[in-house]
Amino acid sequence: MQNTEEIWRLVDAKKDAFAALSDRVWDTPELAYAEHRSVAEHIAMLEAEGFRIIRNLAGIPTAVAGEAGSGGPVIAILGEYDALPGLSQEAGVTEPRPLEPNGNGHGCGHNLLGSASLLAATAVKDYLAKNGLPGRIRYYGCPAEEGGAAKGFMVRAGCFDDVEVAISWHPSAFSSVNEALSLANTRIDFSFAGRASHAAASPHLGRSALDAVELMNVGVNYMREHMPIDARIHYALLDAGGIAPNVVQARATVRYLVRARELPELQRLVARVRKIADGAALMTETTVTSKVVSACSNLLANTPLERAMHDNLRRLGPPPFDEADHAFAREIQATLTEEDIATAWRRVGLPAKPAALCDEIVPLEARGAAMMGSTDVGDVSWRVPTVQARGATYAIGTPGHSWQLTAQGKTPAAHKGLAHVAKVMAGTAIDVLGDVTLLARAKADHASRIARHPYVCPIPENVFPPVRMSA
Repeated sequence: MQNTEEIWRLVDAKKDAFAALSDRVWDTPELAYAEHRSVAEHIAMLEAEGFRIIRNLAGIPTAVAGEAGSGGPVIAILGEYDALPGLSQEAGVTEPRPLEPNGNGHGCGHNLLGSASLLAATAVKDYLAKNGLPGRIRYYGCPAEEGGAAKGFMVRAGCFDDVEVAISWHPSAFSSVNEALSLANTRIDFSFAGRASHAAASPHLGRSALDAVELMNVGVNYMREHMPIDARIHYALLDAGGIAPNVVQARATVRYLVRARELPELQRLVARVRKIADGAALMTETTVTSKVVSACSNLLANTPLERAMHDNLRRLGPPPFDEADHAFAREIQATLTEEDIATAWRRVGLPAKPAALCDEIVPLEARGAAMMGSTDVGDVSWRVPTVQARGATYAIGTPGHSWQLTAQGKTPAAHKGLAHVAKVMAGTAIDVLGDVTLLARAKADHASRIARHPYVCPIPENVFPPVRMSA
C-alpha cells in the first residue's frame, strides 16, 4: 500500500476540470467510431497535462493513448466516450424530455467513464513526477465499446503488448470491484439474395429474401430451447428489401448478436446459427452470405488485483453524496418500478434497503445475479491482468441504456462519483507500481487462467475496425 492520501489529494486538485470534460463529452454524444469531438476533447486534456500522445491506435481515428513517466512497468487505465442512439435527454430533469428527437445520448455514462479514467491517469502521472519514481502510466481512449469491439481490434494490433496491468471502471449505482462475469459475443450480418418479381402477377417467379430472413428468425427462436441457459441471441432487421408489398423482396439483411459465457461455447452457437441461415436459404431458394462485424471475449478475473482495488475502496469509503444528491435520486426512483430497484440490489448480492444512492462499499465476497452483458474490456483481460471498479454515479435502480441514466450524467452526484472512482483507480495503480510482489502475483494469477486456453482473438483476421459503423 502506497501513500493513498497523497494520491487522493492529487485527484481532488484537478477533479473540477475533469468533471467539466465529462460534461463537454455529454454535450456532444457520438456513436461508435464517430466520436471525433469527444476524442478531440480528451486529446486536448492530454496535451494540457503533458502526456506523450499516440493517435490512431489500430488504425482507428477515434482511438488515442497518452503516456507519462519513464522506466518501470506500464500501467494502463482504460477510458471510453461513445454514446447510444435514441437516448437524447435533457440533463437534471425527472421526465422524458429529449434534446433532439431520436438523438444520441450518454445512456451508459461513458462521458463519466473516460473523464474519470483520464483523471486517475493524471493523478498517477503527478504522483510519479512529484516523488521521482519509475513507472509509466498510459491512458487509453477507447471508442466503440457499444457494439464496435474497438478494444478487441486494439489488442489484436498489439496496442497492449508492453502493458503489465490494465485498470478500468464503469458507472453504476454501487461502489464495488466489478465481478469479472460477462458474455463473449459476436455480431454477424446475414444477407440473403433472391429474385424480384410482381407479387400478384408472377409470384411464382420470385424468390423472397425477406421470407428467408423470417424463416431464419423462426429457426433461431426454436433453437433457444436447446442452448445454455446463460447464452443470449438477439437480432435486428437491417434491410427488409424495400417498402413495396407488391414486389417480391430480392434482398434482405439481418444482424445477429450471439452471446455465450465463454469463447468455445460462443463458437459452437455461431456454427448452429450459420446452419439455420443455410437452411433458410435452402427452403426459399435464395443465397446467403455472412459478414462478421465485431466480436469480443468474456472477462477474465484477477484475484490479487481485485483485492488490491477493494482495499482502496474500503480505505476510501463510499462517495460523499449529500442530502441534495439523495433528494434528486429519490425523484429519479419515483420514475422507476419496484422491480427496477429490487433487481439492482440483487445484482450486487445485497439485501434491499430504502436508499436512493449508494452509501456503502459492496463487500468483495458479495455475489449477486450474474451480469449478462458484454464488454470489449474482456479482450484486454485475456491479454494482460485486468481489474475494473464499479463507481456509484446514479440512483439505485436506474436501468442501463435509459433516459433516466442520461438525465443523471451531469449531476453533482455524478461528478462526486467520478472523482471517487478516480481515486480508487489511481490508488490501485500506485499500489501495483510500488509493490513488485503484487505485480508478480497478478501476473501469475493471469498466467494460470490462460494456461489451458490461451487467448485467441475472436475477430477474424480479415475483419477490420468498422470505422464507418455509425456513418
